[in-house]
Amino acid sequence: MENNKQRKFGLLGKDIDYSFSRNYFAEKFARENHQNHQYDNYDCASVAEVLATIERNDLAGLNVTIPYKENVIQAMDSLSPQAAKIGAVNTILFGEDGQREGHNTDAYGFERALFDQWNPNTQKALILGTGGASKAVKYVLEQHNIQPQYVSRTAGEHSISYDQLNPSLLQTHLLIINCTPVGTFPKVEEAPAIDYSQLTAEHFLFDLIYNPAETKFMQLGRKNGAKAANGSQMLIHQAERSWELWNGR
Repeated sequence: MENNKQRKFGLLGKDIDYSFSRNYFAEKFARENHQNHQYDNYDCASVAEVLATIERNDLAGLNVTIPYKENVIQAMDSLSPQAAKIGAVNTILFGEDGQREGHNTDAYGFERALFDQWNPNTQKALILGTGGASKAVKYVLEQHNIQPQYVSRTAGEHSISYDQLNPSLLQTHLLIINCTPVGTFPKVEEAPAIDYSQLTAEHFLFDLIYNPAETKFMQLGRKNGAKAANGSQMLIHQAERSWELWNGR
């Protein structure tokens, strides 16, 4: 039997009306009879708004999404070893003493979703995007001895540009993960700028986007014989892991 103390949770992000989290947890609370629980969106236009929300004293836990997974680290009193290694936080626990603890459940969610749907057939993968979610993806791939290559709009110390994605790279990197927001509703006709004609039945495309259920990235991959999956299972796994952490498990 749960006590009557109100427990407030929520999602920190920017332009997050599309997010599945609020409905997912509302349905979960109703289905599992978690009375006096609520989950809200905290749509923040700036890092300052994010930090002010984190400083509230009435929250039991938060999820964090684009573009603040790295920014929130500065507001944490401690980080889990995994979050510290990844360099991104998507789950925050608030202790009774007000201490804020940062975790990363993206890695857990991605790992579960990827290997439930993909049989490894490559030691090389392309990660499209270099934001907070991509860091969790890189962490998981390295744990499984898969060599990741970041791809970004501009080349950097640890990334190549889309212009540098030649046929040879596409043919040797059979796993391609989209960690960018390109193709998210409502801009469903957009897709990362790769040469989809180089894809084959050996390729697997994993899109962290889940709205729409089939992105242009996935459609173009399948048109050329590749297999593809969206981020819905990853979101479910990471949400459930967040729930476990908020409840001390």
